[in-house]
Amino acid sequence: MYPEYMQESLKKIEKSRPQRLKLAKSGEPIFSIMSAQERETVLKKFHPDYKETSKRTIKVGPNKGGLITAQVADILEAHPRVNIDNFNLKQPDYTTDLLIIGGGGAGCAAAIMAQKEGIKSIIATKLRTGDANSMMSQGGIQAAVNPQDSPVWHYLDTIGGGHFDNKPELVQAAVNDAPLVIDWLENLGVIFDKDKQGELRALSFGGYSRKRMLSCRDYTGMAIMRTLMDEVKNHPEDITLMEFFPAVELLLDEKGHCAGAVVYNLETREYFTIKANATIISTGGFGRLHINGYDTTNHYGATCDGPVIAYRAGARLLYMDSVQYHPTGAAYPEQIAGFLVTEKVRGAGGQVLNKEGEIFVYPKEPRDVETAAIIRECMERKMGIKDHYGRYGVWLDSPIINQIQGEGFIEREYPAMVRQFKRFNIDMTKEPLFVFPTLHYQNGGVEINEKCETNIPGLFVAGEASGGLHGRNRLMGNSILDYNVFGRRAGMYAGRYAKEHKAGKLSLEHVKRYQKQLKSAGIETDKISPVLLPDYTPEPVRDRQFTAHYEGTLR
Repeated sequence: MYPEYMQESLKKIEKSRPQRLKLAKSGEPIFSIMSAQERETVLKKFHPDYKETSKRTIKVGPNKGGLITAQVADILEAHPRVNIDNFNLKQPDYTTDLLIIGGGGAGCAAAIMAQKEGIKSIIATKLRTGDANSMMSQGGIQAAVNPQDSPVWHYLDTIGGGHFDNKPELVQAAVNDAPLVIDWLENLGVIFDKDKQGELRALSFGGYSRKRMLSCRDYTGMAIMRTLMDEVKNHPEDITLMEFFPAVELLLDEKGHCAGAVVYNLETREYFTIKANATIISTGGFGRLHINGYDTTNHYGATCDGPVIAYRAGARLLYMDSVQYHPTGAAYPEQIAGFLVTEKVRGAGGQVLNKEGEIFVYPKEPRDVETAAIIRECMERKMGIKDHYGRYGVWLDSPIINQIQGEGFIEREYPAMVRQFKRFNIDMTKEPLFVFPTLHYQNGGVEINEKCETNIPGLFVAGEASGGLHGRNRLMGNSILDYNVFGRRAGMYAGRYAKEHKAGKLSLEHVKRYQKQLKSAGIETDKISPVLLPDYTPEPVRDRQFTAHYEGTLR
């Protein structure tokens, strides 16, 4: 139930719906798609990445002199958590073939593939296994399995969506492996949505030229993650789980090869060393840093740990100046601010409307363009609504979906979302959703090749912690594909590496060298990284966000 001050706008939505429904059913475009020039203009003026304060030059490390998202630069230029002189590196606490840092989708997929290679691994994860953005993904996974589709079209859509900044070899690997990954997941037990003929049901969304989104209602991430976790737990003799053990530094050997990590027990507050012949970082993204003060869809542990420890060890980062904001995050009620409203809602016919009940943007624009258009509508055109908590928003007309697709469609396709909003007395089958862009994805990360190798021998990276696949904007469904394709590849290639290479004498000297670089650059800071867990203060995130950033910019 929305408050009284929103009711006048809601009446306008109801009044305009019959005409909008007629237009949608006619097959005519409900709103014009932006030209390339229009997209560039709206992005540069309104997307958060283009704000003057959103990026800064980093002063130390492999990317020295490059632009990086300011809050990420701050934690890259922070002090380490450990005093390296306190460690007896001659006798590591644990030894394994393969260390996997992070127990989300990429980490679990890697462990499964490594086990097939005859490799024993340890998964050291910050929280519980599966506490990851992988579990929270709603929409689906892209794969060219439709007879009218092909990996070539998938490749072109992904490159275009990433503004042609993607690493081509990564995109090629992803799109070619995609049908194989679907077959692999189905064999493991994932049940994808099927049509009446029993064929995989493929849907179309923003930035696609073909129907290729495969889903499990709006539980896709959970369905896949649960299946991967089950398979990991089926092999306790080969895969050891260490929960509540985040990694705080990488270990190198005398050759400069990665040789494991220092981990921290969150429960006992003790440090331990793990020696490994190969190491995979699969720690996910940075949503809980609340870049530019935005709410986030991300899980509690998403604080950019993997890129931080990799960078201190000498790994190069790619596109860490690029952040993805999902266009439709819940803006009301405050208790679920930032909660993901999946792109499937717009894909099925949901329309983005301003306070007058007018369509102001084509609902299937790429995510960054849709985001910028919503911000423009609120901040420049003053056609959004500001709620009593100081949050801006526009409407996403969800009730129209049942009128387009048939009664019961919403309840059948979005059961998790229906339940979530009903907890706050909002019925999305009868009332539109109040939405605003929310921090969603870390487009950049540690630079890898198609084998998930970094510039540090023995260090592999997979999933959201890596950079290059998505360029500077990710298309919906390519994230689940990412962690499955490259999680599998990391497990396979790291497993083979671990067979052929043995870690040497352990060292943390690279941490000392990094400290000296900070001092030489004149960096004075009291920050410590990796962050591990977000530090929430009594001031709500909203006080740091939209009004100050955008109204100030537009003066």
